[in-house]
Amino acid sequence: MLAPKKVKWRKMMKGRVRGAENRGLWLAFGDYGLKSLETCRIDTRALEAARIALTRHIKRGGRVWIRVFPDKPFTKKPAETRMGKGKGSPEGWVACVRPGRILFEMEGVDYATAKEAMRLAAHKLPIKTMMISREEGGGLGA
Repeated sequence: MLAPKKVKWRKMMKGRVRGAENRGLWLAFGDYGLKSLETCRIDTRALEAARIALTRHIKRGGRVWIRVFPDKPFTKKPAETRMGKGKGSPEGWVACVRPGRILFEMEGVDYATAKEAMRLAAHKLPIKTMMISREEGGGLGA
């Protein structure tokens, strides 16, 4: 699963994921993309499940890019622990996603295959998404 090789700090504050995205809005690599419509923290497991669903459906016919990276750690305290005694230990990694961000891109397959693959991948993600394509104006020229 995706995780940074090295980080400066083990634990990070949660913060808030607010506003709309201003980077990663257009297709940069492929012909089809999966765009987020909501704000969310996406776990590495969800990203990996969506990637596997994409690649299984296209059966090595195309190429897939993941446009988000989980670089924010989240912590968790053990079950049945009393309040206090500090912050919990790092549990995993999340990617903070805002509306408008391209999550996945794909090329080398036809429209029907890409649409079904993106639908399968969207079911694995905890947010509402939409498929965009270069023909519909999702590329850089839009």
